[in-house]
Amino acid sequence: MTRANGQGIRGGAVVVAAAAAVAGTVWGVATFVGPGQATGQRPAHENASRRSETPATPATPDDGAKGGAQGAGGAPRSGVPEGIAHASESGGNAVNITIDDGPDPQWTPKVLAVLKKYEVKATFCMIGPQAKAHPDLVKSVVAAGHRLCDHTMNHDTGMGKKPVAYQEQQILDAKKMIEDAAGGGAKVEYYRAPGGAFTPDSRRIAAANGMRPLGWNVDTKDFGKPGVAAIVKAVKSEIGNGPTVLFHDGGGNRAQTVEALDQVLAWLKDQGRPTGFPVRTAPDGS
Repeated sequence: MTRANGQGIRGGAVVVAAAAAVAGTVWGVATFVGPGQATGQRPAHENASRRSETPATPATPDDGAKGGAQGAGGAPRSGVPEGIAHASESGGNAVNITIDDGPDPQWTPKVLAVLKKYEVKATFCMIGPQAKAHPDLVKSVVAAGHRLCDHTMNHDTGMGKKPVAYQEQQILDAKKMIEDAAGGGAKVEYYRAPGGAFTPDSRRIAAANGMRPLGWNVDTKDFGKPGVAAIVKAVKSEIGNGPTVLFHDGGGNRAQTVEALDQVLAWLKDQGRPTGFPVRTAPDGS
């Protein structure tokens, strides 16, 4: 992981930005924040594969200093591209299973059990305070061979309209919490913006710190608990959009998700479709 020197935005700007964030608890740990929403209300996801980026907040000379490390030709020194990944490292018709908003002590073990049943590896996009509160679960995810993804501190879907210093704090503080919880030198390899609200600044910060921006092609809408059949149908009808599928193991009762995931993985096996991880250093080809 490479970071440029330059501490300007980690001082007073971050303190001010962090103080502006909504504080509170959801499931006893972290608050999800959305634009114009009361604490604890979760906004719907947008499809990151089809949306325009939120315009970047104009930067001051110090804004984004830590996230701005560039090598020859303007590429991040980390070797990780800033482009949003959707394609699979496994190529072909492989599918990427991604799991958001955990870890959760009730549902993450059940999701892990389903993945183990089908010998599938997934990418877990974790909320920083959730990871800090449940390091045993983070370690279990890593031990099972899954990959880690940074899903920020507070799931603030409006962070793209906030100062770059605030975006950096949300991304890098969560990364540290997740890696500290994982232990053993495990690294967070991806960054997924809350609600898919990527900005050029957030992508740059993530890539410069070794995390590939990660989108999705299939939103199962499982967060809203539409029913197992509806979740499974969403995957079957939308998988033609691309290989990366979005599920959740946090944010409430995920019983429907666990059952739907089981059915989806059985269907993929019957279809002869392998699973894999999203591209990390390669260009996105989906």
